[in-house]
Amino acid sequence: MARTSVQSEFSQRDLGRWRLLEDFQRRIEQNTQASALHRSFLSSRRKFLQSDYLSLFLFGLLNPVVNTMRGLCFASQLPRVQEEICGRPVSLGSFSEAQHVLDPSLLERVFAQLGQELHQQQSGAGPAAKPAWLIQDSTLWEALPRMSWALWRTQGTTQRAVRLHLSLHLLDDAPVRAKVTMGAYCERKAWKEEWQEGDAYIGDRNFGSDYKIFGRLNAKHCTYILRLTDRAKIQIEEELPVTEEDRAQGVIRQAWARLGSQTCYRSARVRLVWVQGPEEVLVLVTNQKPEELSAGLVSQMYRCRWQIELFFRWIKCILGCRHWLAESPEGVAIQVYLALIAALLLQLYTGRRPTKRMMELIRFYLVGMATLEDLEAGLEKEKARLSRQTKN
Repeated sequence: MARTSVQSEFSQRDLGRWRLLEDFQRRIEQNTQASALHRSFLSSRRKFLQSDYLSLFLFGLLNPVVNTMRGLCFASQLPRVQEEICGRPVSLGSFSEAQHVLDPSLLERVFAQLGQELHQQQSGAGPAAKPAWLIQDSTLWEALPRMSWALWRTQGTTQRAVRLHLSLHLLDDAPVRAKVTMGAYCERKAWKEEWQEGDAYIGDRNFGSDYKIFGRLNAKHCTYILRLTDRAKIQIEEELPVTEEDRAQGVIRQAWARLGSQTCYRSARVRLVWVQGPEEVLVLVTNQKPEELSAGLVSQMYRCRWQIELFFRWIKCILGCRHWLAESPEGVAIQVYLALIAALLLQLYTGRRPTKRMMELIRFYLVGMATLEDLEAGLEKEKARLSRQTKN
């Protein structure tokens, strides 16, 4: 665990709460009943329960006053924090030990539950229909030198890193599936492990560099739009017409083709769409027929891939998920999953992913500078401003 000192003294009046924490605690209790607890949590000698640990951890991610592990332990000594968050004061040793006996799969279930609720809230529908278009990508967080398990490479300034593999729902603009690994873990391997029957994926050129993957996706009845690398070996089989609507989206050519210069490596039959970008021509590959998905729509949907880059930037910068409160593989996974859960909770409560101004309002409330009524009124005002901006 990191052993940095508390950056500044704070008192009980600096700390606030929001119903997000109550909601989170309720979900943890519901999902704990469906999973087996580590024997350590069943011991009568243990007073610091897993719900206490996770609630205190999430409190640290949401509250701007506390941003270190020592700060969280200090905050746990305050009566109100004990009453509303963690039940009792916690020592550095107990906080550090808890990460090794808590199963991150508990947070995976909470994360999946929130994702489903967010989809229902935004679409007003029942369970997500297939195919649900998912944008696939990963991002890196620099790890500390002593986190040797996260070795990424032996060159450059960043040698250790943690990688988050994420599937982002295209229409909901919210994370759906996530996997936390060491930085060196292969993106395609992590992606294959998350495939589900009937899914639809959008991905960059790294996911389209393995030609055999297209046949495996077909076998799973998955739809895809992926970008090919500039060195792709293309064998054209049939040219397809390009309409004026397609050209308006930058499409300059489309064709049925196979990929690979040698027969043993050749791909299944795929459809290629050439799109003129600002600086280069992009070659996109899909298994959808033109009557199912026009070339212009293929181009439009691939442009939406940048949503996931914006999400990565948001969760790193605005949510402030940069300081490691835990350094073991389990502890890091817990922190990243809690950051994703916080993102979904905030999106559920505000009706959209909070902007910087919204996060400032939430933090003003958390430190007691704004009432709940001020917070709700401010969020509605900011959403109205964004709505007008979008229309204009």
